[in-house]
Amino acid sequence: MREELQALCTEFIRDRDIAKSAFAWESRYMPPICAGILADKVKPLTAEDLKRFRQMIKDETGVFSNFRGTVIAPITCMLAVSGDAGKLLANTLKVYEELKKYFWSSQFLPLASAIVAQMSEESQYPYIVQKTKVIYDLMKKEHPFLTSSEDGPFAAMLAYAECSPEAITVEVEKCYQILHPQFFSGNAVQSLSHVLALGEGSAEMKCRKFTELFDILKSKGYKYGTDYVLATLGALSIQPYDVVSMIDDVTAVTDYLEKQKGYGFFGAMKKERLMHAAMLVCKSYLGKANSQIMNSTAVSSAVAMVAAEQAAICAAIAASAAASSASS
Repeated sequence: MREELQALCTEFIRDRDIAKSAFAWESRYMPPICAGILADKVKPLTAEDLKRFRQMIKDETGVFSNFRGTVIAPITCMLAVSGDAGKLLANTLKVYEELKKYFWSSQFLPLASAIVAQMSEESQYPYIVQKTKVIYDLMKKEHPFLTSSEDGPFAAMLAYAECSPEAITVEVEKCYQILHPQFFSGNAVQSLSHVLALGEGSAEMKCRKFTELFDILKSKGYKYGTDYVLATLGALSIQPYDVVSMIDDVTAVTDYLEKQKGYGFFGAMKKERLMHAAMLVCKSYLGKANSQIMNSTAVSSAVAMVAAEQAAICAAIAASAAASSASS
C-alpha cells in the first residue's frame, strides 16, 4: 500500500473510534463516514471536541429540527474540520432557510445546505439555491417515481457544474440510460448517474470507466454492492487516474480494513468495507489533484470528493432506515 494511503487508513480507524465514542447512540453506519470527513482536520480532535460541536447544532436548532436527526453526526464533523464552526453553522442554517422555500423539509435537506455553505460565498447562495431547485425539478420530470428528497444533495452538487441545468440533466440521463440495464436498483443508478455527470468527458467514456472498475474488482473477488453504495464508487471512477491504480489502491485498503476491529467476519459487511475503501482512495487522490491537476479538472476532483462523502452519508442513512424497518 502507498505510504500516504497507509497513513490515511491508520488515521481513519482512529477517527472512526473517536466518532463511535462521540456518537454512541447514533447509527453504526455513521462513524466510518464521520471518519472520512475528519480526515480533513488540521489538528487532532477528541470525542469531547465532537460533542462540543454537536451541542452547537443543538443550541441553534429546535427539538424537532432535521439537523438533530441522523445527519447530526456528519454535519458535526463538517463543523469540526471547517476552521470556523460558528460561521459554517450560521451559513448552513441560512442556506437551509433558503432551500425550505423550494423543497419539502427532510433529513437530506441539511446535507444540501451544508454543501452550499461549504462550497459557496454568501453572495452566491441565492443563485446556487435556485439552480439546485431547477435541476431537482428537471430530475423529477425525467424520473418522477425515482426522484425524492435524497436527491436534493446531489442536485446541490450538480448546481456547481459550469453548464446549464438543462445540459447537466441531459448528461445525468445519458449516464442513467447506459448503466440502468446493468443494475437492478433504479434509485442506485440514478444517484450514481448524478455523480458521474460531475466528471469530465463523455457519458460513454465515464460509464465505461466505471463499469471497468466495477467488473475488475468483481473478477478479483471484491464484489462491490449494487445498491446505495454505487455512487461512492462512481465518485472514485471520475478521478483523473487510471483504473489499474484505482484497483490496486481499493483492494489494498479493503484488505487492510478487513483486519481491523469492526471489519472482520462479524463486523461491517463486505460491501461496506469496499465503499469505505473507495471513499478513502478518493480522498487520497484529491490531495494529488490539488497539486498536480490543473484548473477545471482540480475543481471536478474536489466536487467529486464532496460527492463521495455525501453519497456515503446518503448510503448510511439508507442503510440505517433499512435496518430500522427490518427490526420493527
